[in-house]
Amino acid sequence: MLQLRPGCEHCNTPLPPDSPDARICSYECTFCARCAETVLHNVCPNCGGGFAPRPIRPARQWVGRTGLAAHPATSTVTYRPVDLAAHAALLAAQGGLPPTQR
Repeated sequence: MLQLRPGCEHCNTPLPPDSPDARICSYECTFCARCAETVLHNVCPNCGGGFAPRPIRPARQWVGRTGLAAHPATSTVTYRPVDLAAHAALLAAQGGLPPTQR
């Protein structure tokens, strides 16, 4: 189950569980849409993969023991601004490959 991390790892912008601006990679590294698109250019600085919109967990328990009440978002903040020089080297090494070819 996704942790639903509370903020962007790079700029620390709040990303509550219902935020349509949250982006995650397959390892659940979490960034805001602005950082994922304009700063990181759809390349996760932690794994080199791409980003996808983070799903929104229902606030209400619709089926069984589900929803935010039963499975709340984590409150643990992961704030580690990206080393932009290292990220530029990663982008260069990938040579513009799309996520499906990395």
